[in-house]
Amino acid sequence: MTETSPAKTRSGPHLVLLTVYAIFVLAAGARSLVQVLTRFDEAPIAYSLSVVAAATYVAGWFAIRSAANGSAGFAKVMLWIELAGVVVVGVLSLVVPSWFPDDSVWSKFGIGYGFVPALLPILGLLWLWRGRPEGAR
Repeated sequence: MTETSPAKTRSGPHLVLLTVYAIFVLAAGARSLVQVLTRFDEAPIAYSLSVVAAATYVAGWFAIRSAANGSAGFAKVMLWIELAGVVVVGVLSLVVPSWFPDDSVWSKFGIGYGFVPALLPILGLLWLWRGRPEGAR
């Protein structure tokens, strides 16, 4: 019986995606925790959406990790949900700015994070489409 080494199932782009997702788990998680615990009454919609973004990044990290091991279904769903969240929150933050007296992670398409929140699910979907290991297709 041959065992597949995890190093063989993971590519450079996969590791970069996992690293960026881990950073966003920490950044969005810490930001939302501070916002909710200290100033929730100032911008409840924005701060609640920051919590949702943090939870999405946690799920995204697990999804990308499982996709590298052959389970791409969850990753496809999570990345599309994440992209939809960034687009919806990005549009709402521009159209109804009164809901966002303070930014959430996805406000204005993630401008506060250099638009990485908008690019991350797109890059993940591209990786799934083009760069996954052969066993994950």
